[in-house]
Amino acid sequence: MEECTNYSAEQEEQDDLDGLSPGSGPEDDIFTIVISPEQAGQRIDRVLADRLPGQSRSYIKKLIKEGNVSIPAEEGKTLKPSSVVEGGETVRICLPVQMMPDILPEDIPLDILYEDQDVLVVNKPKDMVVHPAAGHYTGTLVNAVMYHCGSSLSGINGVLRPGIVHRIDKDTTGSIIICKNDQAHRSIADQLAEHSIVRRYRAIVCGNIKEDTLTISQPIGRDPSDRKKMAVRPDGKPAVTHVRVLERYGDYTYVECRLETGRTHQIRVHMAWCRHPLLGDTVYGSRKKSPYTTQGQCLHAQILGFIHPVTGAYIETEAPLPEYFRKILLHLQEKSNY
Repeated sequence: MEECTNYSAEQEEQDDLDGLSPGSGPEDDIFTIVISPEQAGQRIDRVLADRLPGQSRSYIKKLIKEGNVSIPAEEGKTLKPSSVVEGGETVRICLPVQMMPDILPEDIPLDILYEDQDVLVVNKPKDMVVHPAAGHYTGTLVNAVMYHCGSSLSGINGVLRPGIVHRIDKDTTGSIIICKNDQAHRSIADQLAEHSIVRRYRAIVCGNIKEDTLTISQPIGRDPSDRKKMAVRPDGKPAVTHVRVLERYGDYTYVECRLETGRTHQIRVHMAWCRHPLLGDTVYGSRKKSPYTTQGQCLHAQILGFIHPVTGAYIETEAPLPEYFRKILLHLQEKSNY
């Protein structure tokens, strides 16, 4: 097994992708959008209503009238709901806690892997955001579990994250735990903090990994040149990923990644750092068009194991590989046989 060098690291304060801090309630939600040229000449309230699905025109107008919408490049200019946009402007939107839209239950089908009165484990599909955030207040996993569970969800992480104790990326598929009460939430959060939860991912990465096993122990923090990205950096949080090669297909390698920690984008950052970015990951890998249809990174949270918060029994679930993933593997297998 090869061990990649680790640095001593001072921890950076930020949410981990796979471990949300209990008790961290919602704060003002601030984000920006860029007005497209096609929207030039339209009223700003109409444009924002189109760009923020599920939000009413009256709610957008209230945001504008109370000064929560601005165009930074036009500092000092007072916006009105009737203000006309020219196209190309960057608009800053602040959703104060007290004005955040109601998060409503939605009848969205769930692929349930395990359920009892305390916890729910679901197989999250691609293109689904775990919890509401800027620009995503409908169609999230939270909207779906609110419909399925009713009022039986933990409230520790506030109104935007009922039941949510950890999360995975929008375009990552697979297992995620939902907690139905605060006791379950605290137990699962403690297990995440202790790194005792079993989390095994399947991924297809670019290039041929020579080693059969690989441990990547590199700290991860915000990318100083792009705050939307993460990066390996000496002052980041300690992060450890254990990689095991399952199959080699020439230009690609099928691997299992076991998380020892759960930092934001950890597997994606670590594999890119080792020069084996995930297939389809245009953020940390190549921006060239992938030869396969992946809709983002080829990453699946397959195995999830934890101690039940009430019974103390070990529970392990397995999310089957999504169809797109299986098709890519089949094609790679067929190519390697020629």
